[in-house]
Amino acid sequence: MKSAYELAMERLSKSDPGSGRAVTPEQRARLAEIDRVYQGRIAEREIFLKQQLEKALSGQDADEVEKVRRQISSEKARLQEEREAEKDRVRAGA
Repeated sequence: MKSAYELAMERLSKSDPGSGRAVTPEQRARLAEIDRVYQGRIAEREIFLKQQLEKALSGQDADEVEKVRRQISSEKARLQEEREAEKDRVRAGA
């Protein structure tokens, strides 16, 4: 008898047959490089924006603090989406 997890994985593999394709060593290296590059970009933006956040906190400007916090969140999400899109292109063989 199969578990719910196993059944879900079977359905998933049927809906996306290319997902089970093996990744070549070159693709693995490229995926690792993409992770390193985007980790650096995310860290760079966080450092810059956290400096702005510190300024806003020291100035006690609540609107500016909230604005910078939203910007940190949106920039991090944007960079993570870019990273995943680039990794998907590598996995697709483009």
